[in-house]
Amino acid sequence: MKLIRFGAEGNEKPGVQLSDGTRLDVSRLVNEYDEAFFAGDTLADLASKIATKADTLPKVDESVRLGAPLARPSKIVCVGLNYAKHAAESGMEIPAEPVLFFKATSAIVGPNDDIIIPKGSEKTDWEVELAIVIGKKASYVDKENAMNHIAGYVLHNDVSERAFQLERSGQWVKGKSADTFAPIGPFIATREEISDPGNLRLWLKVNGEIQQDSDTSDLIFDVPHLISYISQYMTLLPGDIISTGTPFGVGMGLNPPTYLKDGDVVELGIDGLGTSTQKVKSYKK
Repeated sequence: MKLIRFGAEGNEKPGVQLSDGTRLDVSRLVNEYDEAFFAGDTLADLASKIATKADTLPKVDESVRLGAPLARPSKIVCVGLNYAKHAAESGMEIPAEPVLFFKATSAIVGPNDDIIIPKGSEKTDWEVELAIVIGKKASYVDKENAMNHIAGYVLHNDVSERAFQLERSGQWVKGKSADTFAPIGPFIATREEISDPGNLRLWLKVNGEIQQDSDTSDLIFDVPHLISYISQYMTLLPGDIISTGTPFGVGMGLNPPTYLKDGDVVELGIDGLGTSTQKVKSYKK
């Protein structure tokens, strides 16, 4: 099942996208795709109801805006330098353990919303990433059981301001958390839709030119390892996001380095998780 949220910003409703692309409004069946939804049996219950009531549910026109496919989670945990070639282009050693940082949940926007270059930015960069949505509370989970804690997977552009991230004192979070720096979606593909998250092509274009083109088989630390590892240091709550890292091809790694500017168009996608497109605009009061 594919979960979507649709409507004007701040007034999104829950929906689903069927295998033929049809979008249905399920707001009379569930209140929201939030922690309470992912924590219980609501996902299985929703699938059962759709199987018997799909013909009675309102259709959502393709022209209607898609929001992020889940309500603001408690946290976004990101993994840095999790592809060997990306570590190399960043001039950093392959990490012995996952490199973790947070991204503010206020950065979340819809999959096709604009990216706003923040005030004072000169190095806003792109990063296509596979993100995991937690479906069951995870604390001190072992790798063998880690996959049981997944609700689904989603496409994420981990937009980054490299000067804020790397050239100023402090942690990476301030280079990752500007408003609009987390376009997510178009949908959450539930766990059964993705048979092998370790074998997915992911790609990103800027102004129609391919910049990133790789496969999740190149992950240094795979999905079960990440869930288990992170759960040793914090409790992952239902609806939380783990963004698993980006492959080589970011703007910082080009020669010369190239960053997003007003008017650019970013397109990205992952096998089974759809595509998204963001226009880039400069910050304005």
